[in-house]
Amino acid sequence: MKTVFFDVDTQLDFLYPAGALYVPGAETIVENLAKLTHHAAEHSYQIVSTADAHSENDAEFQVWKPHCVTGTTGQQKCAGTLLAQRQTLSSASNQDLAPFREALQIVVEKQMLDCFTNANLRPLLRLLAADRYVVYGVVSEYCVRCAVLGLLETGARVELVVNAIKCLNKAAERALIEQFCARGGLATTVSAVLERQ
Repeated sequence: MKTVFFDVDTQLDFLYPAGALYVPGAETIVENLAKLTHHAAEHSYQIVSTADAHSENDAEFQVWKPHCVTGTTGQQKCAGTLLAQRQTLSSASNQDLAPFREALQIVVEKQMLDCFTNANLRPLLRLLAADRYVVYGVVSEYCVRCAVLGLLETGARVELVVNAIKCLNKAAERALIEQFCARGGLATTVSAVLERQ
């Protein structure tokens, strides 16, 4: 069974109180994010990491206040979620995906909430051909929701690490987890993921 870890938007603007669009309490999952990253690297699991990469006047800022502007400190990923060897997949069309087949970590840039708005993501997932996705990150009821529901459409086993996600609204997070599990997803924990080889 081929496993791919799927790390959603673990960027400084979301994870820490000084961030432009801080998710309250998100700093409490940073240790778990690092554990998952280390586990993936130790077992040679590829990591697909989504990352907001906004221009200064992105349309999304009509809904959300400015955040993760390309080149700013806040746009950077948390150090514990980064591998030394990584490649970035932009939203530019017609990219050659072959170089990403064996990449240890692939940072998939996006300009909208849903990671699947990067038209390269679905072709990338077909190329990687995972049987299992392990998903974590922020924000549960927004970007994580888009990721897990989209990944379920691939037919692969999708696991959501519930103590490595953080929400803005607890009721919305519970509703997501219920919907995800009803569609065949599996709620799991960091310790359960680490125990599995």
